[in-house]
Amino acid sequence: MHRILLAVVLTATAAGCALNAPPKQEDVRAQSLPNLVVPPQWAEQGGAPGAVMKGWLAGFKDPRLEALVRDAILYNPDLQVAAARMEQAASYVRLAGATLYPQVNVLARGGGAMSGDSSGLEGVGVFANWELDLWGRVRAGRETAQLQYQSTELDAEYATQSIAAMVAKSWFLATEARLQKANAEETVRATERLVGLAQDRLRVGRGDEYDVTVARAGLQTYRDVVQQLDLAYRQSLRALETLVGRYPAAAIEVPPQLAAKPGPVPVGMPSELLERRLDVVAAERRVAAAFYRTEEARAARLPRISLTGAVTSISSELFMLKDRDNPVWSAGASLLAPIYLGGALQSQVEIRTAEQKLAVAEYGRIGARVFSEVEGALSSGFALDQRATILAQAVAENERALELASVRYRVGSGDLRAVQQQQVALYGARTSLLRVQSEQLVQRVNLHLALGGSFDERAAR
Repeated sequence: MHRILLAVVLTATAAGCALNAPPKQEDVRAQSLPNLVVPPQWAEQGGAPGAVMKGWLAGFKDPRLEALVRDAILYNPDLQVAAARMEQAASYVRLAGATLYPQVNVLARGGGAMSGDSSGLEGVGVFANWELDLWGRVRAGRETAQLQYQSTELDAEYATQSIAAMVAKSWFLATEARLQKANAEETVRATERLVGLAQDRLRVGRGDEYDVTVARAGLQTYRDVVQQLDLAYRQSLRALETLVGRYPAAAIEVPPQLAAKPGPVPVGMPSELLERRLDVVAAERRVAAAFYRTEEARAARLPRISLTGAVTSISSELFMLKDRDNPVWSAGASLLAPIYLGGALQSQVEIRTAEQKLAVAEYGRIGARVFSEVEGALSSGFALDQRATILAQAVAENERALELASVRYRVGSGDLRAVQQQQVALYGARTSLLRVQSEQLVQRVNLHLALGGSFDERAAR
C-alpha cells in the first residue's frame, strides 16, 4: 500500500504542470493601445530635460503645507479605507495559498454517560487531506490573490500621492480665496472714498445727488461681493480641514500670499510614463490577475486528486470491541472528476476570459489618459505663464488709469462714471491675475502627479 501511495505522489509530482506566464507588458500595451505611438519627446513645451524627481512638495517651500500633507496621510478617511483594503487583500493571499499544503484536522470524542456509571465510545483521530495541484488550479488562485494584493497596494500608494496633491491644491485655492476677499475689501474701501468724494463735491456745489446715489449703489454691490467671497473662503477652509481629517470649523489659517512658483519641472521621457505611474502598474497587475483567474477556471474542468491519511484510537467501557490494533493507521487517495455540470465550468471559463479582456481594456483606458494628463498639464502651465505676464501688465495699467480718472473727477474735468469704470476694470484685472497665479500652482501640482513623481523624497517608488 505504501508503495502504491509513493508511486502516486511521484507520478503527481512529475505530471504537475508549470503555470503559464501572464501576458508581457509590451503585449498588453500593444493589445490595449494599438493606435498609440509614443513619441520620443513630449509634444508640449514647458518642461525641463532630465529624469522625473521625487520630493516635489518641498519645492513650494511651505512647512505648514508639508505638515498638512503629513496629517492627511495619517487621518484622511479615504486613505484609511485603502489601508483596510490592503489588509483584506493580504489575508486573501494567505487564504489562497493555504490549500497548497496538507490540511490536518483532529476529531476527539469523550464517552457520554448512558446509564449508571457506564460510558460510551471514546477516541481521537487525526485526519489529513492533501489535494495534488496537478493542473495548477490552486497555484493559479494563489497567483491571482498575490497580484490582486499588489494592485491594491499600488492603488493605495497612488491614492496617497493623489491625496497629497489634493491637499496642496486645496491649500493654494484657499489662499487664493483669502486674497480674492482681500481684493474685494480693498475695492470697498476705494469705493467708500469715492462716495466721500462725491459727497464733498455735492456740498461745495460741484456735484449732484445723482453721483452720490450711484457711488453708494456701487459700494453696496462691492460689499455684497465681499460677503460672497467670505463664504467661498470659509468653504475652502472647510474642504481643506476635511481632507486632513479635522472638524470643518473653517479655523485653519492659510498664508496671506500665494507661494512662489518653483522652477521648471524635469519631465523625463514619454516612453517611461507607463512604467512609472502607479495606477498604470496597478492596472497591469489586474490584467495578470485576470489571466490567472482564467487559468484557474480552465483547470477546474480537470480531475482533482487528493491524498488522504488518518490515525485513530478508539476505546469503550460499554461495548466489547473486536480485537484490533490501536491506534489504527490508514492511507488512501481520492479522485473527483466533473462529468456533467450543465456547462457551468465552461461558462466560468468564458466569464473569466471576458474579465481578462475587460482588464486589458481598462489598462488601455488608463494608459491613454495618463499621456493626456501630462500633455494637458504642460500646455496649461505654458499658457498660464503667458497669461500671468499679460495680466500683471493689465493690473499696472488699470491702476494708473484709475489714478488719472480719480484726479480728473476730483478737479472737475471728468465724471464719476469714468472713475467707476476704471474701478471695475482694475478689480477684474486683479481678480483674473490672482486666479491665474493660483491656477499656475494647481497645474504645477497636476503635472507632478501626472508624471508619477512622488511628493515624498523617501518614497520607495
